[in-house]
Amino acid sequence: MTPTAQHLLNACIMTLATPPRPEDAGVFAAARIRLVALTNRLVAMETLDDAAVRVRENAALRALLAEAGPVHGIAAADLGDDGDYSLAALDAVNAGLRRLLIRLHEATELAGDAALDRKILKLYREMARGRELVLPPVKPAS
Repeated sequence: MTPTAQHLLNACIMTLATPPRPEDAGVFAAARIRLVALTNRLVAMETLDDAAVRVRENAALRALLAEAGPVHGIAAADLGDDGDYSLAALDAVNAGLRRLLIRLHEATELAGDAALDRKILKLYREMARGRELVLPPVKPAS
């Protein structure tokens, strides 16, 4: 399962709303608060451009699948569109396109098409790089 921002924020709310047990006070409670803060920071970073990332990914996936898919039984009709551009719609389409890419990659490997294999691996790297979150360095407490 890939948690959504809503799932993560709800978990943070529940964590903060649940009073710690007396035996969990002190260092444990402080660590709990720091974990909630880090989770909130990651959610904020992720949501900054999450729709744009998915639109870019979906376009790149469609382009590769439209180019190489028909040779391996993937029709242009299977590629769909981004719907209403809500995150739910973009994520659903993205998941479907990724499944098609996996099918294409399997067919490519079976066919021994090294050039297409490299192209697919490059796309995987670009998609991972596009979703990478880089945390700024933590300043030591004074």
